Amino acid sequence: MAVNRVPVLKRCRALGLEPAYLGYDKKSNRTNIRAGKKVSEYGLQLREKQKAKFIYGVLEKPFRNYYEKATRMKGLTGENLMVMLETRLDNVVFRMGFARTRREARQVVGHKHFLVNGKRVNIPSYMVRPGDVIEIREKSRSLQRYKDILETTGGRIAPDWLDVDQEAFRGTIKNLPARESIDVPVNEMLIVELYSK
Repeated sequence: MAVNRVPVLKRCRALGLEPAYLGYDKKSNRTNIRAGKKVSEYGLQLREKQKAKFIYGVLEKPFRNYYEKATRMKGLTGENLMVMLETRLDNVVFRMGFARTRREARQVVGHKHFLVNGKRVNIPSYMVRPGDVIEIREKSRSLQRYKDILETTGGRIAPDWLDVDQEAFRGTIKNLPARESIDVPVNEMLIVELYSK
């Protein structure tokens, strides 16, 4: 299985992203050397795709598959793509505040700490649907790790499409997110332009 081992702050600096979007509260003091250079149209489109892939922790082949699936769905391809990325299980766990970062969310899902509708799911790319109940399994709730995580993420506000009860270690998907409620700095239209060439 391919693993992304890119240093987070270095990649954030290269893409012009704030580390806060990934759940990191660190700041890089260095500046990007290429900050003032003119970027071509293709370069802008590629950067948007790289941003989306990096934020959600998706590699090229699965990202391409998401795009192709989004083109076959009703509605705008770009919005469909963002909704699909947002409803991945690892991202939902991060949004609910059960992980500090998306990378940590991916890890805890892979370690079988989460149940979806009462069944154990260890696939980070599992697509959740409206009405799904996601909870930390009974055995894992007493772990010190989750006490630390909930202490850190206690002030984080869950998006309006999620209903989270941190005391009960569970959350429910109320509905699919609208594009306006996805606070990710990605221009999905540039990604569509890139792939439709």
